[in-house]
Amino acid sequence: MTARLEEMPTDWSRGLALVAHPDDIEYAMGPAVITWTDSGKEIAYVLASRGEAGIDGCDPEKARPLREREQRASSAVAGVTSVDFLDHPDGLITDSLALRREFATAIRRHRPDMVLTVNHHEHWRGVSWNTSDHRVVGRAALDAVVDAGNRYVFTEDGLEPWEGVRWMGVAGSPYPTHAVEVAGAEDRAVEAVLQHRAYLEALTDEDPESYARGFLRRNMARAGALFDDRDAVAFQLFERDAYRVKDGITHYR
Repeated sequence: MTARLEEMPTDWSRGLALVAHPDDIEYAMGPAVITWTDSGKEIAYVLASRGEAGIDGCDPEKARPLREREQRASSAVAGVTSVDFLDHPDGLITDSLALRREFATAIRRHRPDMVLTVNHHEHWRGVSWNTSDHRVVGRAALDAVVDAGNRYVFTEDGLEPWEGVRWMGVAGSPYPTHAVEVAGAEDRAVEAVLQHRAYLEALTDEDPESYARGFLRRNMARAGALFDDRDAVAFQLFERDAYRVKDGITHYR
């Protein structure tokens, strides 16, 4: 991060987060989601996998329902009640038309103004390599926004096209452009991460609360350093241009 981050847009009401695994949202944008739901915005989650390969030493058949339960509990802390799982194989999600189709269907069903996802770039701030699942899912989420608006693409879902997505926000991007202030969201954001108890216990020997708070604080401070020293969550924001108005509805390309 080098340039001052701009304010994230506020004139939207429905958001849809499309991510790869349980806990992706909590780590990358949890305080932002809490801030938005507290302000009255409606956020829904769609996860490509159930994270069954994410706990070393825990058989995937046992981990799958466990991680789903933890994600639902975490979502409830953040004020999110709509959580869907697509059952792509954790760790082996492929760049496929099937994934784009499912994401496009989710966009058509939820009809969001804002689509959210997690870093689709090759690396995290030039320090570590990003995993294939994140790269594939992030790109599919961005592509599905266009797919969802085309009535001649993925017609088998029987849903009307949705061209109303105005922005796509990528959390955890090494190229952030915008941020949202998250003052007051830290404690609940920590609580949301702590719902992923089994995952945390396998991930670190550190006290789970200290680990979660430290991780979130570092991220909020890093974004805040370029946001007037306010605790914040940073996003790379893609804005969609309005290209026509029909029957009083603005459409975006």
